[in-house]
Amino acid sequence: MLGDVLDDQGKALAAEIGSAARYVHHDVSREEDWERAVHAAESEFGRLDVLVNNAGIIDSGPLRETSLDAYMRVIQVNQVGTFLGMRAVIDPMQRAGGGAIVNISSVAGLIGVPGLVGYTASKFAIRGMTRVAAIELGPLGIRVNSVHPGGVDTDMVRGAPDATPDVEGRWQAQPIARVADPMELARLVLFLASDESSFCTGSEFVADGGALAGIAPQRG
Repeated sequence: MLGDVLDDQGKALAAEIGSAARYVHHDVSREEDWERAVHAAESEFGRLDVLVNNAGIIDSGPLRETSLDAYMRVIQVNQVGTFLGMRAVIDPMQRAGGGAIVNISSVAGLIGVPGLVGYTASKFAIRGMTRVAAIELGPLGIRVNSVHPGGVDTDMVRGAPDATPDVEGRWQAQPIARVADPMELARLVLFLASDESSFCTGSEFVADGGALAGIAPQRG
């Protein structure tokens, strides 16, 4: 079950995947949209046992120049959307006998990133909510983990206000000196959504090319 506010792209992706996929219009900051998406998933597939909270937006600028409206737009999608999503799937996952929630945070949920106060705050919040949910939902058979990507080659990264045409060049100082392909993150998410990670909950999984390990030696 795919959800987004970009209906044309969402429908096209569902069609590309084929009969295994459905699409529903879904604004993650709205409770009623979560209710509709959950109902659609149970109706179409008979059960709901995995949630990937992947919706996210970014807004950049110095703290002193960030308006409350700009800050709250990011918080509503990234933080409130994750909260509403986790809350919405508890009962369906109980009916399914358990499940797995994967919350997409960021390396910006582990370190401060200048110019991204709202984004960083929202991604730190996802870490905290993930741990609370893991403790509360563990007895119900529901596992909850967070994923912390570094640079990933997505439209959001390419379209960020501080982006440069040389996407790869932005990551040359890290041990794996390149941006990640989205599929590299998808495989990690799939692991956490599956029974292969059956003893993992309340944990943070970093996929950042070694960026947080430190600066790599100069290449030459």
